[in-house]
Amino acid sequence: MKVPGPIPAPGRAGRSDLLWVVLLPLATFVLATRFELHERMAHLTARLEKWQVDEIPLALLVLSVTLAWYAWRRRNEAARLLARNRELTQQLIAVQDSERQSLARELHDELAQHCTAIRIEATYIQRAQSLEQIGAAARRAASSAELLQAGVRRLLRRLRPAELDELGLVAALQSLCDDWASRSGVACRFHPQGELRRCGEAMDTTIYRVAQEALVNVMRHAQATQVEIALVATPDSVVLHVQDDGRGLAAHAPSKGFGLLGATERAAALGGSFETRSAPGCGTQVRMHLPLQVAAGVGLAA
Repeated sequence: MKVPGPIPAPGRAGRSDLLWVVLLPLATFVLATRFELHERMAHLTARLEKWQVDEIPLALLVLSVTLAWYAWRRRNEAARLLARNRELTQQLIAVQDSERQSLARELHDELAQHCTAIRIEATYIQRAQSLEQIGAAARRAASSAELLQAGVRRLLRRLRPAELDELGLVAALQSLCDDWASRSGVACRFHPQGELRRCGEAMDTTIYRVAQEALVNVMRHAQATQVEIALVATPDSVVLHVQDDGRGLAAHAPSKGFGLLGATERAAALGGSFETRSAPGCGTQVRMHLPLQVAAGVGLAA
């Protein structure tokens, strides 16, 4: 099997490109001087003066400059996007590691203990000498099994919002709003508007998770007294608004955290957009727009 050669360093490729950039104009200048290309072109285009052919070189020069400017702008934009993707990837890896550690601790500290307790009670039942002892051990095993089942449900809820499967998107958002208000002590009102057409659980999960993350940020940073959540459906799109009356963010505030970056990526993955608007003392508004595809749907208020 042929072993591939070493990959050239980016710096070496850059120096090679720069060498071509220098050599080609220099060679063009030498050839133009040797054969007097400008004079020849002027003589040939003199007969076409009425068509203003002699102005084409200047137009091409301006075109070359504007194309170079355009390429420079796109390069800077690509560099910014690459830096943001790297930041998001690093934060995603950190959050995934943290979540895995949390799940591992919960599996070890709770679920494993309940499994061990059930095994112990089963062994005790096998060795029990009376029905009374068997009954007591069975009750203890049943209690441990209930706790084990509750732990599994709690873990599943962390991995996938169970409310979406049980209640549907609108009812799940209403439940999220009510539960958050009861925990935080901040008034939260949910306003569904329009007819929502279902486009799969990916969109439902995205809307639910973004609303959940927005409420988490309100609780952590906003110091708000009221939050308004609106889910507006039009024939071709769904728009989620989350507005609080908190302290807002300064114009020079640091870049988005992982939650908002993740919301941006979630929206982009569905062909939508995500933005935040805020000013000191004027609260913060989160807006996510998702396009809808034609699909059989149900009423939003259903």
